[in-house]
Amino acid sequence: MRKLKNSELGRLSVEDFKQVEKTPIIIVLDNIRSLNNIGSVFRTSDAFLVEKIYLCGITATPPHKDIHKTALGSTDTVDWEYVENTMDLVEKLKADGVVICSIEQAENATMLNDFAPKQQTRYALVFGNEVKGVSQAVVSVSDEVIEIPQYGSKHSLNISVSAGVVIWDVFVKLKVNT
Repeated sequence: MRKLKNSELGRLSVEDFKQVEKTPIIIVLDNIRSLNNIGSVFRTSDAFLVEKIYLCGITATPPHKDIHKTALGSTDTVDWEYVENTMDLVEKLKADGVVICSIEQAENATMLNDFAPKQQTRYALVFGNEVKGVSQAVVSVSDEVIEIPQYGSKHSLNISVSAGVVIWDVFVKLKVNT
């Protein structure tokens, strides 16, 4: 087995990425502190053709060298927008028919492995602050709260890891069911 060279990976140009059909996933980052986490979410969103990222509250915005360090140019491919108030954004997305899914540990949460996204539906996946998580106000108005099953002693994943796990899972479920 031979490792592939970068030139063999079939990477899309920025222009081609902008034109390709996107996965009906929107990412909402609710008060993320770490610039490296923000950059990592951009990179994962690029990999799975996420429709858009919303950066809310204290979440920093590109251009920033620490976001760029982990995003590796994906801030140029993935559409993004800054919205100061997460609740205002969530209410607007809901009014537009987007299903709001907070990624959080909560009573009656749906375990990720049991979450069954529907075709022809747009989903906003809300990821929260590294310490406080998704705000209770956003959790309270969410259509779904999705929890990543964890079996160790910490029951805590880094936000960029959580985003990778959830985006991949939803992407696969939407693509496999097509």
